[in-house]
Amino acid sequence: MVIFNIEIFEKNTLNFNIFMSVQPKLPKFPITRPPKPVIHEDENAIARSPVQKRPKKSRAKVAPKNAHTEFRRFYDRGDIPVRLVHTSFKNAIAWSVDPAVLDYQHYLPLFFDGLREKEEPYRFFARKGTWELLKHGGTRVLQVIPQVVIPLKKALDTRDMDILPVALRTMQKLVKSSDLAGEALIPFYRQLLPVLNEFLLFNKNLGDRIEYGQRKKNNIGDLILETLECLELNGGPDAFINIQYMVPTYQSAKTPGDDE
Repeated sequence: MVIFNIEIFEKNTLNFNIFMSVQPKLPKFPITRPPKPVIHEDENAIARSPVQKRPKKSRAKVAPKNAHTEFRRFYDRGDIPVRLVHTSFKNAIAWSVDPAVLDYQHYLPLFFDGLREKEEPYRFFARKGTWELLKHGGTRVLQVIPQVVIPLKKALDTRDMDILPVALRTMQKLVKSSDLAGEALIPFYRQLLPVLNEFLLFNKNLGDRIEYGQRKKNNIGDLILETLECLELNGGPDAFINIQYMVPTYQSAKTPGDDE
């Protein structure tokens, strides 16, 4: 059996502490890092190296998004059969080819594409030409409705206050161009009506920028509401439910008993 002697343990501990206290402390040296290597460059090479300058910013104006429409390209090429006629009352367009024999499948989508133009004379020819083709097209317009939806949607998607009123007026003339045009446009409400829903309550005054003759509607909200009512009244019995699906705040323009 091992007997633990506390006195011997304490004596040894004291001797160890005394021994450690008399030991000299080692000096502390600062930590040094190796110096970075010095790269000696050829002074002549530095002198010969060209000074890099920042490229100057081009002052050329960036072309707007609507500058390169297909309508403009065809007009500049001389393939749009219209010309300007000056009268004492107002400017008008004259057709070099009778609209009755024009290929609507080709020309009507082109004129719709020009609705996004904001520069003259492209803007004037596209707007007037589109409206005249819709006025005299009849059943030929009905066959081209799927082709004109895409350029009409592009005009609406610009959300430009100079383009949007023209696109809305064109949509009204489109559904009135023939008896079945309004119903034929219903499958395309998903493409055309989201922008109208966005701006329906947007009560922005357009002032002198309104493009149509009678200035009864002086804000974009009223013009959109007028367009939706035109779609409903000319779109048959299924028009209202499809309009309200895309524009939930729209209320029917028909009074009870109109369909009877």
